Amino acid sequence: MTLEGHRRSAQWAQADGAVVECQFAGDPRQAYYLCLPSGLRADAPVLVCVHGISRNAEEHIRYFAPLAQQRGVVVVAPLFPRAEFPDYQRLGRAGRGRRADLALHDILAEVHRRASVAVDKVYLFGHSGGAQFVHRYVMANPAGVAGFVISAAGWYTHPAPDLPFPFGIGPDPLLPDLHFDPDAFLRVPGCVLVGERDTRRGRSLRTAAPIDAAQGRTRLERAGRWAEAMNRAAVQRRLPPPLDLHVLPRSGHRFAEVATRGGAPGRVFDCLFGPAAVGAA
Repeated sequence: MTLEGHRRSAQWAQADGAVVECQFAGDPRQAYYLCLPSGLRADAPVLVCVHGISRNAEEHIRYFAPLAQQRGVVVVAPLFPRAEFPDYQRLGRAGRGRRADLALHDILAEVHRRASVAVDKVYLFGHSGGAQFVHRYVMANPAGVAGFVISAAGWYTHPAPDLPFPFGIGPDPLLPDLHFDPDAFLRVPGCVLVGERDTRRGRSLRTAAPIDAAQGRTRLERAGRWAEAMNRAAVQRRLPPPLDLHVLPRSGHRFAEVATRGGAPGRVFDCLFGPAAVGAA
């Protein structure tokens, strides 16, 4: 084995039971964090956690790592640097940086090659800007998603074919290869989380008048309207409503607050994998 091979093996051995920062082999500009549970199984579920605009990917995965170890879940937290992915929340439109969804596909393929876990259907979580990425990723790639949870998105893509993406699911000339199938993405089960105190209209919240009028003035209001719109669209297609809405107690917008006061990590795991068995390690 080459010296580089030894380095890579050591890195992945260290990942067993810990959070490790990894460089994507195909592009040194791309990093991600990885947590592999001890006693890794080939059929272990894979959870992708997507950061918000503060790019706090490591903080996210460290909040999820203890539950991941207990429940045998692989967690991958991609890092989308601002210089490379300024538009990652909207997947990455032409002329606005790299495609974040394609970068995630490459990262998952590498995790599959090196950890021998299946990534054909993954679970996703995103907070704030990451919630924007996740729900749009699900709508664009439903076949590859087993379930998802989003927390406190600033604004949403509604299941409206008469509105162009990213406001609706109509064609977008900046993403000409993107196509949406409501009969497919409305079958993907999910949960929407938002803090009961997430009502501030700060600089990071998009406050254009058309969005305020259509989606609401706060993240709390917008989360409820989007969940309602998605469930209504499903019922119109004779599908079961795919989304549950959970308002987190004593929580504002910061991820650390949502995770500690609102208990987001436990809610995410319960939504995606079911409640843990009583007495489970």
